[in-house]
Amino acid sequence: MKYRLCAAVLAAAIAGAGQAQAGQYDLQSVFGLNVPSIGQSPANWAKRVKLMTGGEIDVKVHGAGDFVPPFELFGAVSSGAIPFGYDWIGYWASSIPVANLVGAMPFGPSPDMALGWMFEGGGLEIIQKAYDPHGVKVIPCHLVVSEAGGWFNKDIETVDDLKGLNMRIAGLGGQALARLGANTQLVPAGEIYVSLETGRIDAAEFSAPQLDIGVGFQDIVKNYYFPGWHQPSSWNSIIVNMDVWDGFTENQQQIMIEACKANITAVLANESESQNEALEKIEAAGVTVRRLPDEVLAALKESSTAVMEDEAARDPLFKEAYESLTAYMDRMSRWKGLQELPR
Repeated sequence: MKYRLCAAVLAAAIAGAGQAQAGQYDLQSVFGLNVPSIGQSPANWAKRVKLMTGGEIDVKVHGAGDFVPPFELFGAVSSGAIPFGYDWIGYWASSIPVANLVGAMPFGPSPDMALGWMFEGGGLEIIQKAYDPHGVKVIPCHLVVSEAGGWFNKDIETVDDLKGLNMRIAGLGGQALARLGANTQLVPAGEIYVSLETGRIDAAEFSAPQLDIGVGFQDIVKNYYFPGWHQPSSWNSIIVNMDVWDGFTENQQQIMIEACKANITAVLANESESQNEALEKIEAAGVTVRRLPDEVLAALKESSTAVMEDEAARDPLFKEAYESLTAYMDRMSRWKGLQELPR
């Protein structure tokens, strides 16, 4: 009911949002368009769709907040106020619990495992079942490589150092940290820098070095921790109002899916190449690159497992996805282990 009411208000208030004319559509991202990699990703997808459809589908991409605040995007797409969105999947966990797992599973799959499970291991079919009641089509469209553990204004030497820590962290990783005594909060991407600079938070995770350096964290924080235990891989997606989606031909729908697969390929190639260069620049700015102690990582893994088992007990689709992804990782780990070469 809330979304229906919002839809009526938004439809009247957002002139030009929605379908402008036949074949032309608006898409709002949860990220600013100038953010490296993820900022340009929906625009690159839109270019591919326009090319592959011969101009039949022309999607105009807008940045965070152009029509609605970032964290209201899912509701706007669900209601039909905005036809297309681009997100980090985990942002919608309050409405779709399994989105937390798919957005990023702590101590979860590497990017290649995540990709295999999503399109060949049954992952997408499970996720779509969770989106269907909201009238939203989801297309995984951007696979982020393993992230950093985050930026910290204090040293992390023991588990006790996490107690009372005010940290910006999203998803299941945030819940795991909270169980260990941290004060966690979800701050929109565009507000993280100011929150760190003003002392509102003591630490923050955002993404991998390529993206983090673009935000400028290296100018205000001097401890950069690894590994990205909370997001060994993570998904961004294109979301489409289901009525809009159903209005496309099967060929057009398939083109949008294939354009996302092409987007993922290009993104992985770019992200994998860019991390070392970004890391060198971050160190040159005076940042100390560090690794979280094994004791801390062990506690985080134990806490993360407890969080995910609790979520699985509460939500059937989370349980289905958790069991499916865990089993897929186990199968793939055997293959990867057999193929591992000595260094």
